[in-house]
Amino acid sequence: MTASLAATPLSDADYQAKTRALLDRVEATIDAWLDEDVVDIDTHRTGGLLELSLPGGSKIVLNTQPPLQEVWLAARGGGFHFRYVDGRWIEREGREFHALLSEHVSAQAGQALQFLSA
Repeated sequence: MTASLAATPLSDADYQAKTRALLDRVEATIDAWLDEDVVDIDTHRTGGLLELSLPGGSKIVLNTQPPLQEVWLAARGGGFHFRYVDGRWIEREGREFHALLSEHVSAQAGQALQFLSA
Protein backbone atom coordinates (compact mmCIF):
# COMPACT_ATOMS: atom_id res chain seq x y z
CA MET A 1 0.00 0.00 0.00
CA THR A 2 1.12 3.51 -0.70
CA ALA A 3 0.33 7.10 0.08
CA SER A 4 -2.04 7.18 -2.90
CA LEU A 5 -4.76 5.32 -1.00
CA ALA A 6 -7.88 7.45 -1.00
CA ALA A 7 -9.77 7.85 2.24
CA THR A 8 -13.35 6.63 2.27
CA PRO A 9 -15.64 9.68 2.45
CA LEU A 10 -17.51 9.80 5.76
CA SER A 11 -20.24 12.07 7.00
CA ASP A 12 -19.39 13.90 10.23
CA ALA A 13 -21.77 11.58 12.10
CA ASP A 14 -20.14 8.46 10.60
CA TYR A 15 -16.66 9.76 11.45
CA GLN A 16 -17.73 10.46 15.04
CA ALA A 17 -19.33 7.01 15.39
CA LYS A 18 -16.31 5.20 13.92
CA THR A 19 -13.75 7.05 16.04
CA ARG A 20 -15.86 6.64 19.20
CA ALA A 21 -16.07 2.88 18.51
CA LEU A 22 -12.31 2.74 17.86
CA LEU A 23 -11.42 4.43 21.16
CA ASP A 24 -14.07 2.37 23.01
CA ARG A 25 -12.46 -0.82 21.70
CA VAL A 26 -8.97 0.28 22.79
CA GLU A 27 -10.30 1.08 26.28
CA ALA A 28 -12.19 -2.24 26.47
CA THR A 29 -9.05 -4.18 25.54
CA ILE A 30 -7.01 -2.38 28.22
CA ASP A 31 -9.79 -2.91 30.80
CA ALA A 32 -9.74 -6.64 30.02
CA TRP A 33 -5.95 -6.71 30.47
CA LEU A 34 -6.34 -5.00 33.84
CA ASP A 35 -9.05 -7.48 34.90
CA GLU A 36 -6.85 -10.40 33.83
CA ASP A 37 -3.73 -8.87 35.47
CA VAL A 38 -1.89 -8.88 32.13
CA VAL A 39 -0.47 -5.36 32.31
CA ASP A 40 -1.15 -2.17 34.27
CA ILE A 41 -2.07 0.53 31.76
CA ASP A 42 -4.15 3.47 32.92
CA THR A 43 -6.41 5.31 30.51
CA HIS A 44 -7.76 8.82 30.62
CA ARG A 45 -10.28 9.96 28.02
CA THR A 46 -11.50 13.45 27.31
CA GLY A 47 -13.77 13.61 24.28
CA GLY A 48 -11.78 12.41 21.29
CA LEU A 49 -8.47 12.19 23.17
CA LEU A 50 -7.39 8.96 24.87
CA GLU A 51 -4.17 8.93 26.91
CA LEU A 52 -2.54 5.62 27.82
CA SER A 53 -0.15 5.69 30.79
CA LEU A 54 2.15 2.69 30.58
CA PRO A 55 4.42 0.96 33.09
CA GLY A 56 7.63 2.95 33.54
CA GLY A 57 5.85 6.27 33.11
CA SER A 58 5.67 6.55 29.32
CA LYS A 59 2.51 7.59 27.52
CA ILE A 60 0.77 7.01 24.21
CA VAL A 61 -1.84 9.50 23.05
CA LEU A 62 -4.65 8.74 20.61
CA ASN A 63 -6.48 11.77 19.30
CA THR A 64 -9.29 12.25 16.81
CA GLN A 65 -8.98 15.07 14.30
CA PRO A 66 -12.52 15.74 13.02
CA PRO A 67 -11.65 18.53 10.52
CA LEU A 68 -9.20 16.15 8.78
CA GLN A 69 -11.22 12.97 9.48
CA GLU A 70 -8.06 11.39 10.90
CA VAL A 71 -6.96 9.57 14.04
CA TRP A 72 -3.52 10.44 15.38
CA LEU A 73 -1.26 8.17 17.43
CA ALA A 74 1.66 9.71 19.34
CA ALA A 75 4.16 7.30 20.91
CA ARG A 76 7.83 7.32 21.90
CA GLY A 77 8.57 5.75 18.52
CA GLY A 78 6.86 8.49 16.51
CA GLY A 79 3.63 10.08 15.45
CA PHE A 80 1.20 8.59 12.94
CA HIS A 81 -1.89 9.87 11.14
CA PHE A 82 -4.60 7.41 10.09
CA ARG A 83 -7.41 7.85 7.57
CA TYR A 84 -10.41 5.58 7.14
CA VAL A 85 -9.83 3.49 3.99
CA ASP A 86 -12.12 0.64 2.94
CA GLY A 87 -13.24 -0.17 6.49
CA ARG A 88 -9.84 0.18 8.22
CA TRP A 89 -7.79 2.99 9.75
CA ILE A 90 -4.60 3.13 7.63
CA GLU A 91 -1.59 5.46 7.78
CA ARG A 92 0.22 6.74 4.70
CA GLU A 93 2.73 3.87 4.60
CA GLY A 94 -0.18 1.41 4.52
CA ARG A 95 0.11 0.22 8.13
CA GLU A 96 -3.11 -0.51 10.00
CA PHE A 97 -4.00 1.28 13.25
CA HIS A 98 -4.36 -1.80 15.51
CA ALA A 99 -1.09 -3.33 14.29
CA LEU A 100 0.86 -0.10 14.83
CA LEU A 101 -0.78 0.54 18.21
CA SER A 102 0.09 -3.03 19.27
CA GLU A 103 3.71 -2.52 18.20
CA HIS A 104 4.16 0.72 20.13
CA VAL A 105 2.25 -0.32 23.26
CA SER A 106 4.28 -3.56 23.35
CA ALA A 107 7.56 -1.63 23.01
CA GLN A 108 6.65 0.86 25.74
CA ALA A 109 5.10 -1.71 28.10
CA GLY A 110 8.03 -4.12 27.71
CA GLN A 111 5.84 -7.09 26.78
CA ALA A 112 3.96 -8.39 23.75
CA LEU A 113 0.42 -6.98 23.65
CA GLN A 114 -2.04 -7.09 20.79
CA PHE A 115 -5.02 -4.93 19.90
CA LEU A 116 -7.41 -6.61 17.50
CA SER A 117 -9.56 -4.85 14.93
CA ALA A 118 -13.31 -5.46 15.11
